[in-house]
Amino acid sequence: MISFNDILEARERIKKQIIKTPTTYSSTLSSMVKCNVYLKLENLQLTGAYKVRGALNRLEKLSDKEKENGVIASSAGNHAQGVALAAKKLGIKATIVMPETTPLSKIQGTKKFGAEVILHGNVYDEAYEKARELQKDGGKTFIHPFNDHDIIAGQGTIGLEVFEEIEDIDIVVIPIGGGGLISGCALALKTLKPTIRIIGVEATQMPAMKTSIENGKITTISKAKTIADGIAVTTIKENTFEMVQKYVDEIVTVSEAEIAHAIMMLLEVEKVLTEGAGACAFAALASGKIADIKSKNVGIIVSGGNLDLNFLSKVIERGLTADGRRCNLKIVVPDSPGVIADITKTIAKHGANILEIHHNRNFANTHLGETTVNFSLETKGHQHIEEIIESLRTSEYKLTRE
Repeated sequence: MISFNDILEARERIKKQIIKTPTTYSSTLSSMVKCNVYLKLENLQLTGAYKVRGALNRLEKLSDKEKENGVIASSAGNHAQGVALAAKKLGIKATIVMPETTPLSKIQGTKKFGAEVILHGNVYDEAYEKARELQKDGGKTFIHPFNDHDIIAGQGTIGLEVFEEIEDIDIVVIPIGGGGLISGCALALKTLKPTIRIIGVEATQMPAMKTSIENGKITTISKAKTIADGIAVTTIKENTFEMVQKYVDEIVTVSEAEIAHAIMMLLEVEKVLTEGAGACAFAALASGKIADIKSKNVGIIVSGGNLDLNFLSKVIERGLTADGRRCNLKIVVPDSPGVIADITKTIAKHGANILEIHHNRNFANTHLGETTVNFSLETKGHQHIEEIIESLRTSEYKLTRE
């Protein structure tokens, strides 16, 4: 395992080349979850994620010959950009293999730093195997995203900053993919204050670390899609597995809906844009997955903010629907003049805004003389929606909420 001194040395090695990201206290989020919430905003780091810390530490330690031969890496996005930027700073040629499912924003971000990008496979593990194959043929140095002492030490510098920036810290919540981030941070934090609780968070869809810890051995899990693509790993590795066993107190999982809701909450309340993986730590806190937090000082690692804007729009729409601020109503009505006007008057009386109306006369599965009308509404919460529905039902319309 790496040592605490490795992390201290990493900080000295990279401190002039990274941003010391802010840690902010949120009074609004704190009141919502009944503890003192501090956000470590690594989404504001160079490349929009923490990964550049480990990449810089690793590449700085390459020999002159290794730098001349270049480096190759595999990544779902953020490690790719971290390696690409670090390589550009040091004048090293970089090749990055990324899954074909990687968001466009991360592919473009990687190319922007001058790296050659190769798309291969549907998940990280397939991209990893391809990168290893290319490495053997070309003599480049492979830069592992998490199973590397120098990478882990670089990520651990976040733990040093969190400890210095949050007075009397009690709990730190950290997302887990391969485990490099939580391994380095947990080592740093537990060394500085052994009583700190370290909570790891994975997507329910892909809990590789949690499954392995519960089984007492590294266990490969099935591939699955998750909006937390940055932590979608099917197989962890020995370095991070051993460190998580030793330093992490608990691992919890969060659902896709909980992650999406956390993205929206952070954006709306704190004006913090975070990707799926970056929102996982807060998602665990907001959804009540972490016990014994009342009045505690809780640090949340917001690990990245490279979210594709097309995907963001979908997250917002679904989040608004889950909060009762968007609603779709399907109403079967008599196919006669004035009926839709009556419905819109009822909706207007309750203060809802009609975003869209779709009138399906020819293809609706209704009786002759009836038609189906779909209303998309902007509403003020679930209670408001129920009031609208109750008022429409008194007019004996056949109504369903979609």
